[in-house]
Amino acid sequence: MVKSYVMDPNVQKFEEIYRLVKENNRMLHKMRRNAFLGGIIRLLIWAAALGIPIWLFFAYLFPVLESTMKTFEQIQGVGVSAQGQFEGLSDTLRDFKSGLPFTQEGQ
Repeated sequence: MVKSYVMDPNVQKFEEIYRLVKENNRMLHKMRRNAFLGGIIRLLIWAAALGIPIWLFFAYLFPVLESTMKTFEQIQGVGVSAQGQFEGLSDTLRDFKSGLPFTQEGQ
């Protein structure tokens, strides 16, 4: 008996299905890998978008803000001491005025 080299149509279909399944599997792996790498890149972009302004604030703006607040507190302290000195001066002037003979009340 002589074998013919004509392939069975079912074998051709199975080989085509097998080739398509392998190709589909490769595409799915690439898609999964690309989705994973895209997620990591997206996470890095969001971290940079949120982290860089915070870092810039603490590196550059916070020291300036802190020195401004210290200066403001010093100015406020000077204002309070000046107010106390003016109150003392006012009391001294009132005592001095009451001690003068021509400014006494009742005369």
